[in-house]
Amino acid sequence: MDNHQGHEHPGADEAIAIQRLPHRRQHAHRPGSAAAFRWSVVLNSALSGLQLVIGLGFGSLALVSDAVHNLGDVAGLLLGWGAERLSTRPPSGRFTYGFGRSTQLASLVNAVLILMASAVLIVEGLQRLGRGQTIDSVPVAWAAAAGIAVNLFSAWLFGHDHHHDLNRRAARLHLLGDAAVSVAVLGSAIAVGLSGWVWIDTVTAIGVGLAVGASGWSLLRDAMAVALDAVPASIDLASVEQCLRALPGVVDVHHLHVWGMSTLQSALTVHVKRRLGAVDDMALLHQAKQELAALGIAHSTIQLEPG
Repeated sequence: MDNHQGHEHPGADEAIAIQRLPHRRQHAHRPGSAAAFRWSVVLNSALSGLQLVIGLGFGSLALVSDAVHNLGDVAGLLLGWGAERLSTRPPSGRFTYGFGRSTQLASLVNAVLILMASAVLIVEGLQRLGRGQTIDSVPVAWAAAAGIAVNLFSAWLFGHDHHHDLNRRAARLHLLGDAAVSVAVLGSAIAVGLSGWVWIDTVTAIGVGLAVGASGWSLLRDAMAVALDAVPASIDLASVEQCLRALPGVVDVHHLHVWGMSTLQSALTVHVKRRLGAVDDMALLHQAKQELAALGIAHSTIQLEPG
């Protein structure tokens, strides 16, 4: 845990800067993260191989599309795993903020991979419409059922505290999306087996591609917002400003900026005008730090100015 605190210089009443002690929730590295990523990669790699063999061997484009989506998720999980490990490295002389942004970059790459897989599935499905094709629905249904079980279990490994971390949210989103895809493929296999209408499999593959594309677009939009230093979704900027203005002796707040240093850590810089002598500066800074930490901001740099 890194502690940074500004120092008051004798005779200087224009600026006193201080950085907040890191907020425990945002900096704590979850001990289960590595295991969740590792087991998800192993299970989904094995599942993808199984689905590709059965899908190609028994003629199911829907199952092949599920396998391709799973392969994309394996790549995404590897990126996310590496980024999360990299983000725990301490700051260096050149990278003074550390490597937290690696989780943001991984989320962005994951979104691009999802959109590319979606395009491939849709194009292949459209090209296959109208072709004669036979499908053995029984092994396809079993492979789809295995996909449901593997992806739900992998998503469960990431636990419930994933909303504050875009990188872990991306991984969980991939896995839950795969489980939903496998449900659609299972339904398609059962329908083909009962009716003999092979086109159901192709239409399902196209639907899978569209659903995958929609989830990828949502993730890309969120990842781009983080990359462009947007205010994190978990932070209410109006509440932050109101909190600072309500501090004793404060008369104005300006140059307020809040951004994500990583998918876990939020930072703030602000200029605060206060009435000289109304309150002790260090007491004011201490109170500000506590209230900002309660709002989820781990790093805060506050410059005090005479009002």
